[in-house]
Order: sequence, then structure tokens, then C-alpha cells
Amino acid sequence: MNYLKILIISFFTFPVIAGEGTSSLLIYGDSISAGYGMEKEEQWSKDLEVLFKKDNFKIKIFNSSVSGETTGGGVSRINKVLDELKPSYVLLELGGNDALRGYPPDKIYQNLMTMINACKDRGIEVFLMQIKILPNYGKRYQTQFESVYSKVAVASGVTLIPFMLEEVALNKELMFDDGIHPNEAAQPLIAKFVFESLREYLK
Repeated sequence: MNYLKILIISFFTFPVIAGEGTSSLLIYGDSISAGYGMEKEEQWSKDLEVLFKKDNFKIKIFNSSVSGETTGGGVSRINKVLDELKPSYVLLELGGNDALRGYPPDKIYQNLMTMINACKDRGIEVFLMQIKILPNYGKRYQTQFESVYSKVAVASGVTLIPFMLEEVALNKELMFDDGIHPNEAAQPLIAKFVFESLREYLK
């Protein structure tokens, strides 16, 4: 068997390995990250990938976000997702749907910690996104819920990044009529916000 035949057989037999220095980021969230109401190519995760490439980051992006996902749902599939994708980093964006259902903050805390520990057990660095909710849930619940994220960050030692809809949610032109989900026009803005929040940690 000549060298060319060996080369061809090897190419189709063995998996392609990412280039040296290439890492991966897993976005693990709910409908906000899953691109509710729009095509895959319109989602902010795609815009984020473009921004990373423009800034010469050797990083691949996986998006395993699911619309309607709660922290409990995230716990149920985290091990399988991590074992399949083996990411270098995880951006954890969950909890909004828990709040919509009025789930106890203590349970949300436990679920977030479980997912973070699953990542840490595999040597994966986690970025936890702060989630904020509307005040119509009641000031007491709002405060208890939103404080969960800083408590989790302190207890686990992970990096807490700001809520990506902080400015977007206040602009009706960037939101669908439901007032919960960002529209197509918001996606590049969200991508830029996430990129600027993460870039210093990924350098």
C-alpha cells in the first residue's frame, strides 16, 4: 500500500482533532440563548462566534440551550452534554423559567451548584450569568431569586457575569411582544455584550 492510500484511509478512519490551542465554549441556557422565535443563523450565539473569530480567538461554540429549560431540567442532562461535547468553558444561563414558575430560590441554588460541580469535576471553567426578573413577582421573591447568583458564585468560586438583557429588555424595539424574549434586532447586541463580558477571561 503506497503512502497516498495510507493517508486517505487515515483521514476517513480517525476523527479530526482540533488545532493546537483551540478551545470550546458551551452555552447552556434557556430560550434566551436558544434563540426563541428565530432561525439558527439569526441567534446571538452565531454572532458571538463571528466576534471571537474577528478577535483571533481559537474557540468553538456549542449551544445546548433549550427553550423552557429550568435549572432542574439542566441538571437532568448536564452530565450527558458535558461528556459528549467536552467543552473547555461553560456559560450557564438558567433560572428564568424557575422564576416564572415561582420555584423556591433554595432549590434553584442547589441546582445551579449541582451543574457547576459537574463542570468542575471535569476540569471545566464555568461562567455563571446573573438572571434578573421583573418586579411584578413581588419585591421579596425578586430579591431572594436574584441574590441566588452571587451566593452561588461565592460558594463555588466561579465567575459571575452581568445579565445580558440588562439594557435590551428596557427597549421595546428589541423585544418580542411577549416582553420576555429578545427579537432578531437584539441578537448582535447580546452577542457583543457577552463577548465583552467573557473576552478578558478567555485570553
